[in-house]
Amino acid sequence: MIPDNKTNKLFLADCLPKKQPIFFQRFEKVLTACNIQYSFLPNTKDIWAVDFMPVQINKDEFVQFTYNPDYLHPKKYHKTISDVDSICKAIKLKPKKSNLIVDGGNVSRTTDKVIMCDKVFHENKNLSEKEVIKQLRQLFQVDKLYFVPWDINDFTGHADGMVRFINNNTVLINDYSKENAAFQRCFRMSLHNAGLDWIELPYSPPKDSTFTSARGLYLNYLQMKQAIIVPTFKTNYDEKALKVLEQVFKRTAITTIDSNELADHGGILNCITWNITAPVLA
Repeated sequence: MIPDNKTNKLFLADCLPKKQPIFFQRFEKVLTACNIQYSFLPNTKDIWAVDFMPVQINKDEFVQFTYNPDYLHPKKYHKTISDVDSICKAIKLKPKKSNLIVDGGNVSRTTDKVIMCDKVFHENKNLSEKEVIKQLRQLFQVDKLYFVPWDINDFTGHADGMVRFINNNTVLINDYSKENAAFQRCFRMSLHNAGLDWIELPYSPPKDSTFTSARGLYLNYLQMKQAIIVPTFKTNYDEKALKVLEQVFKRTAITTIDSNELADHGGILNCITWNITAPVLA
């Protein structure tokens, strides 16, 4: 697997400037300042590029999972599902296809390990857990595949809002100290059983009865070879989160961007970006 800090090519949904014009203007300036060039994915219907695009396995191998998450099953959301086959053809990418239902945002990876939220089993009820694990290991080409419990407050069930790799042995996680005690224990135990150490990042979700907003979720940063871009929310937690990340990634350029309006739609920076190590693409 290719970790985020080795990626050097960025793609964004071509509908992002239209759907989030004010945010995009800021984001474009930050990308330029970080020397990150980007291209648009053509004919997209939603901004969450990481979720519907293929997962990169190595420089020239990609896996295109089936993008059919349960939260998009209501008819009103069908119009937001992009034609991934058409997009891949347009950028001259030929991924390997899988019938497994997996969102790219539920794949947190390093060179030889992958962590996913166990919602993947809920999405693939037609298969046994053993079969899902077997197929995922084969597709990801890793033996070390771990699962963290689904925080049901997050309807997406994405790992990229829960855990991110710092290196092969250590991960960043949210400070869940104000969350359900049973969930906290289960989450930490899953990391302990995986042999992983962890560092906590400030976490300050809003009091939102719909659990839609992603405000306060600093963990959903964009990480590339060139830099790390951290979402901020104009709260007292911004500086605390930045200090933790600067301590963790001492040799990496780190910058921030106000992400409130984007977060109110349920995702942040890792969600809107598809960053890869560039193979031969258009």
